Amino acid sequence: MKAAVLKSFGSPLTIEAAPDPVLGTGEVIIDVVATRVLSYMNEVFDGTRNYALDLPIIPGPGGIGRVRAVGPDATKLAVGDWVFCDPTVRSRDDAVAPDIALQGLTAAGPGGMRLQQHFRHGSFAEQMRVPTENVKRLGTITSQEATRWCALGTLLVPYGGFLAANLQPGETVLVSGATGNFGSAAVSVALAMGAACVVTPGRNEKILADLVRRFGSRVKPVKLTGDEDDDREAMKRAAPGPIDCVFDIMPPSVSPTVVRAAVMTVRAYGRIVLMGGVGMAGGPGLELPYPWIMRNCISIHGVWMYPPDAAARLIALVRAGLLRLEEYETTAFDLDHANEAVAHAAANGGPFKLTVIRP
Repeated sequence: MKAAVLKSFGSPLTIEAAPDPVLGTGEVIIDVVATRVLSYMNEVFDGTRNYALDLPIIPGPGGIGRVRAVGPDATKLAVGDWVFCDPTVRSRDDAVAPDIALQGLTAAGPGGMRLQQHFRHGSFAEQMRVPTENVKRLGTITSQEATRWCALGTLLVPYGGFLAANLQPGETVLVSGATGNFGSAAVSVALAMGAACVVTPGRNEKILADLVRRFGSRVKPVKLTGDEDDDREAMKRAAPGPIDCVFDIMPPSVSPTVVRAAVMTVRAYGRIVLMGGVGMAGGPGLELPYPWIMRNCISIHGVWMYPPDAAARLIALVRAGLLRLEEYETTAFDLDHANEAVAHAAANGGPFKLTVIRP
């Protein structure tokens, strides 16, 4: 098969012939039709993000494809099925605290690296081998529609955060980082889950206005000034009532004070979801007052990715018309132009923009 291979950090992807994946029990072989390119993939490939990758590797986290072959333990999947491939691979020998690797992207800890030794190669290839439980049926779609369905990979991240916080219909949500790629996805997901109001703080007034244009009056934009106390009060005033849940997806480059201003808008007995990158690139971490957390009975959820059943549930939201993939502007490249796709994704990583490779 043809594949894009990362052989060393700082070097471009090499497009070359690679061995076809070999099917094993508990595995499925997928013909990859479309796979998204993360906006920060260039920082993974040049080593800036210091992701745990044992090179050489075929990168690419998940994707959309058709089932080529199934193992003997698959009872629902059939050859030819359109599917979403979830990149979140979990070890099968500890259901309580499984080790995790993101296939084709990174791994967490020594156990995750062991997983990566087997489920190592990702979706920047014509075929990929995926754990059976990570293959989620989409129903009937066209090859052209597969490009837009790649947005599932972005939408699933905030969906996992809101599931952890047990977001309920009618609640008020604040999305810290709403003007970014994952943050704007969080706005659409919260509304699809029934949020009555989503407060969207940010500095880019054009993007804030666009969120209102897309989703209407349930979105309450707030222009940030950089003053922690003033911004916190402005966010509270924008909400029609107490803020039930704060979701943070700010990148590593953001000051912790910006995140703290948003996080501390949550009401007493409220929930906070931390899925961003503050402190991951060095520098100070997020400091929150112990008495405030304790006396207000604040629940803080650190969340990485999403539970195993999230993809099927999110697909159902799309099929019901509650979550619109049509919001995404897509740009597709073939596999021979994978390096150009990585550069394009880095330059076009804003809200509702999607760069895709179609092997």
